[in-house]
Amino acid sequence: MVIRFAFLFKLLGIIAVCGAVSACGGGKKEKFAYVERPVEQLYANAKRQMDKKRYDSAIAFFEEVERQHPYSSWARRSMLMKAFAYYQGNDYEEAVTALDQFISLHPGNKDAAYAYYLKAMCFYERIRDVGRDQEFTNNAVAALTDVVRRYPDSEYARDARLKLDLTNDHLAGKEMYIGRYYLKQNKHIAAINRFKLVVSKYQTTSHVAEALHRLVEAYLELGIIDEARSAAAVLGYNYPGSRWYEDTYKLFEKRDILIVDVRKDRREAVAMAEAEDPNKVLQDLDINEVQGVDQVTAQEPDELTPAGDTIRGDLGSSVLEPDNL
Repeated sequence: MVIRFAFLFKLLGIIAVCGAVSACGGGKKEKFAYVERPVEQLYANAKRQMDKKRYDSAIAFFEEVERQHPYSSWARRSMLMKAFAYYQGNDYEEAVTALDQFISLHPGNKDAAYAYYLKAMCFYERIRDVGRDQEFTNNAVAALTDVVRRYPDSEYARDARLKLDLTNDHLAGKEMYIGRYYLKQNKHIAAINRFKLVVSKYQTTSHVAEALHRLVEAYLELGIIDEARSAAAVLGYNYPGSRWYEDTYKLFEKRDILIVDVRKDRREAVAMAEAEDPNKVLQDLDINEVQGVDQVTAQEPDELTPAGDTIRGDLGSSVLEPDNL
């Protein structure tokens, strides 16, 4: 009997200890016990944590605002600020999830424009160099275009347009990167397809002059002289002062092939137009005019090395902060 009672006491002791450990473990799963607090206090706590760059703590307080006061305007504000805290903490996937939730619940809200913009920035911040996959770049283009289309007169649209130019230039750079590789491997047809895509789809980017020059190179290697002349004419007509046209002209001279200097024809056309009407502007001549060539695109293909993994910081502040929230 004594042995039996001793065994029961030990068993009860083990059960009690296990219960205590389980209770402690359960308490750690939840950051906040549900203690109802004024919404202003919770939001102020969250903002203080944001100011101290303690984004995880800020997110917890914003979530507590949503949990305790789900139908208040503070909950809507906290939902967007929580997404911004995820963004600031570089947790872009969680930020996109929170923003999609906000957009689906509040599509007509005055802060919806910012939600779309911040979502675009979550992709823009992850753009990789031209030697790697461009999924984030394509997503950034789609999201930035969405901002411009939906809110064309907003401050977010103005910034989105600038970043859209950069992302398109980046995608054109990717096509040039591949085209130069094919050209080096003597896969001229594949290279031509890449360069023609740059000329047709990304004609406002800084890569067009080089793309036209590379087309001339590829066509001359294949012996397609007429196509080479056509590409050279377009290059000289639109980029008469560029290094690429000078290199193109030298290619024809090296092969002893006659090429019309379109720069001379262009100058004569401008002079004739000015003689007829000095105030007349030849829109068809100036529409694609680019003065000079970017120093990076003017290097040889072997020397073109991506400067970094992202284009973050190209325009100073990478994202407009939600000061109006």
